[in-house]
Amino acid sequence: MFGGFILGLLIFIFPPLWGEGYKSIMVIFSGAGKSLLNNSLFFEYKNNPYVLLAFLAAILIFKVFAMSATTGSGGVGGIFAPTLFLGAIGGFFLVKLLNTLYKLGLPEDNFTIAGMAGMMAAVMHAPLTGIFLTVEMTKGYGMFVPLMITATVAYLTIMRFEPHSVYTKRLAQSGDLITHHKDKAVLLLMELKQLIETDFEILLPSASLRDLVKAISRSDRNLFPVVDENGILKGMVKLSEVKNLIFEPDLYDSVKVKDIMYMPEFFISPYDSMEIVAEKFESSGRYNLAVIDNGKYLDLYPGPWFFQNTEKRCRMCRMNKERWFRLIRDLYQILDIPNFLSSPPTGGGVRGGLFYITANQ
Repeated sequence: MFGGFILGLLIFIFPPLWGEGYKSIMVIFSGAGKSLLNNSLFFEYKNNPYVLLAFLAAILIFKVFAMSATTGSGGVGGIFAPTLFLGAIGGFFLVKLLNTLYKLGLPEDNFTIAGMAGMMAAVMHAPLTGIFLTVEMTKGYGMFVPLMITATVAYLTIMRFEPHSVYTKRLAQSGDLITHHKDKAVLLLMELKQLIETDFEILLPSASLRDLVKAISRSDRNLFPVVDENGILKGMVKLSEVKNLIFEPDLYDSVKVKDIMYMPEFFISPYDSMEIVAEKFESSGRYNLAVIDNGKYLDLYPGPWFFQNTEKRCRMCRMNKERWFRLIRDLYQILDIPNFLSSPPTGGGVRGGLFYITANQ
């Protein structure tokens, strides 16, 4: 209800905020931009260019609040239409400001088109989409070069502040975004729970050195987790640090595990993404990290095996690309298609009207 009240108040003051915004865009393209003040509290000042400029600036600001109120109240405001609307209003505001202050006589339609393309390229992180869709919708085919400049500048600007588009931001925040970065894509496809090793000998803090020696004789590992009766990790025992005590039988019953254990500084949560796991291994320099869930010990995760498995999957990705290249090459040879390169160049492209693929990308 509160969101509806806010939205209704904004629409009452600024009628162009109502709806998707296509009608307002058509009004601007028809050359009647001042008609945006129709049915508003500022209608009697529609012939005043400074009032129109203030009205347009207010729309640019309060459109954000209107979209937030709509989304926060459970409504669907969309992305495509609001982007075009804000781009059109922004372009119209700029050209109106220049023409009012400096009497330049700049074409309002062209700036409106450029604003739409720039806003779409920035919000969607898709400069080519912004260019071609804007041209197709407005039939402004003569605006290709200005639109290319506008979309490129808008895209490069937004990339400095927001590396993810409105479509991929939530995926990136949750760590589920698959990118063109091969290593990150492989890490995303790996699951921590499938890679945990469970063949470590577990000891109690009250266990004696004799119990530790027996555990060493049964295990092929050099680390021994120390866990209490509730499964809470109390520390670790490293074989290299107690090897001198192993050959002191007189200490087998007097030395306790709790006296020689240490608490690991780094550990992993079972809910960590593989990218976070990789960063922890790199920053800690450890070969093994304990997997802890709310203080409870689960198992140990091996660093060297993790990096070997990651590299293996990267090699598999490259091998799959090479197989695809060989398959496409064989198909082209069977079909007797000319201008096909038997050995791929460095980089993709178009040759003889046909796309070719490189195996080393």
